[in-house]
Amino acid sequence: MIKSMTAYARASHSEGEVTADVEIRTYNSRHLDPLVRVPSGMNGLEERIKSILATSLSRGRVELRLQVSNLQQDMDAFEVDMARAASCKTALESLGRTLNIPGEVTLDLLMQSGSGILKSAEKTADLESIAPVVEAAVKEALVSIDTMRSTEGRYLADDFRRRLDWIEQEVDAIEKASEDLVPLYRNRLMERVSLLLQDAGLEVDAGRLLQEAAILADRSDISEELVRARSHIAHFREIMDTPEPGGRKLNFLLQEFNREFNTMGSKAGDSRVAHRVVAVKAELEKLREQVQNIE
Repeated sequence: MIKSMTAYARASHSEGEVTADVEIRTYNSRHLDPLVRVPSGMNGLEERIKSILATSLSRGRVELRLQVSNLQQDMDAFEVDMARAASCKTALESLGRTLNIPGEVTLDLLMQSGSGILKSAEKTADLESIAPVVEAAVKEALVSIDTMRSTEGRYLADDFRRRLDWIEQEVDAIEKASEDLVPLYRNRLMERVSLLLQDAGLEVDAGRLLQEAAILADRSDISEELVRARSHIAHFREIMDTPEPGGRKLNFLLQEFNREFNTMGSKAGDSRVAHRVVAVKAELEKLREQVQNIE
């Protein structure tokens, strides 16, 4: 089955004091292009996350944002610079004595006067304990991503099948319209060449004329292109029904499809065929635009 490359999902996973929140957005891209944003001090998780993404996704731009909260570390998130605090208290007491200002140095006064006494603790994240929680959250988000991509893929597949059915009908109509074109071209060429030769006073070799007319007429035969077009339709349907990602194959197949109809348009000089070829090429372009979003 085919899958879309566009999806969005969020997931949260907790174990003990650690909670990991993951947000993933995916877009269409020719290759797998992951962009992982992790909290400061957790860069070591990036490669692990990218490895998980690569096992679930084969194509697309992937933007992943990770947030991690650790209750125990949050409670211990500040530390006191005791040396600075003691120095500040001594300085305030000395100032009071010098200026003859009575009073004690309170904690409020100390904190207001001593910049840098209380500061955020710089701690290195324990990645080994955090990693399993993060990996579980990423995998949960990827399950939701896969569900969304599969759902949109089914809608696209239904639309593709309707378009392929219509193209198949047009191929049948083109074949029917072109059945009498080769003998028609051959007879028309023989008549025109005969008239030209007679006007020039030259003798006509009927056998040679018939042979040349047949060669020229055969150049307008589109039966091979019709056979290949039907083969492409069948192959397109097969790719949609296989479990492997088929976006690249479908894109290449549409190029071959378009080549066949370009050849038909250049070979067949009949307006009935030409109009149908133009209509089919317009439909192929719509298919090509949608296939760009298939994994």
